[in-house]
Amino acid sequence: MSLRNDLKILYHLVLRPVRGKDHAQRMENFYSGQADGYDDFRKRLLQGREAVYQTLGNNVAVSTQPTTTDGSHQLGQPKVWVDFGGGTGSNLEFIGPSIADLGQVYVVDLATSLLEVVKKRSERNGWSNVTAVTGDATTWTPPEGYADIVTFSYSLTMIPDWFAAIDNAFRILKPGGQIGVIDFYVARKFAAEGLKRHSWATRNFWPVWFSSDNVFPSPDHVPYLRNRFSTSWIQELRAKIPYLPLARTPYYQFIGTKP
Repeated sequence: MSLRNDLKILYHLVLRPVRGKDHAQRMENFYSGQADGYDDFRKRLLQGREAVYQTLGNNVAVSTQPTTTDGSHQLGQPKVWVDFGGGTGSNLEFIGPSIADLGQVYVVDLATSLLEVVKKRSERNGWSNVTAVTGDATTWTPPEGYADIVTFSYSLTMIPDWFAAIDNAFRILKPGGQIGVIDFYVARKFAAEGLKRHSWATRNFWPVWFSSDNVFPSPDHVPYLRNRFSTSWIQELRAKIPYLPLARTPYYQFIGTKP
């Protein structure tokens, strides 16, 4: 971590105009100048990722334990994990050793400069089952035709048709498959029973603050996820913002299952 790197990232986040004729070009334009320092800064900004990926990774480990009465290992169909908007692939390090038990892991993103970092990280970690893919989260399908786990880590807020991305995740997930999402959000003015309620200032400030980076915290993410999937786990928390010591931005963690 260095002040120089932070200033470079902050320039891209706050001051540098984002240009491009379509969403893919805007994503590459936004990330191309900060790919090398991307992980260090966002480690402090994008909180809550480890718990979701670790939980899903633990489920993979349990599902690959011996299942026969004599203790021998009963092989099933290799599990497929799709990380939509996976950036540099740093999220995969939260999965832990069980990443080796997965048949295939796809890191899908529109920013090719970030995917280059995925390839370097995979080589460094010996992940022969990880593939970096340039693809659209609203339409992309794994070559296997299905996924057992789909994750979105702070990417739904950057996908214009985020509802289509969730629908696509639902489509490719096998019955009983799991989805994990972590992202910024704001609560609905009249949130459902059991969910957090945010003040007027929170509901109005954060969407404006993030919008300059084409990040759009939504009051509808959590309700839509709960509508599409059976909720296994949900938490609504707040994260510190680097260099804004008094600021706490809302974020959520969600794990759901396709019926």
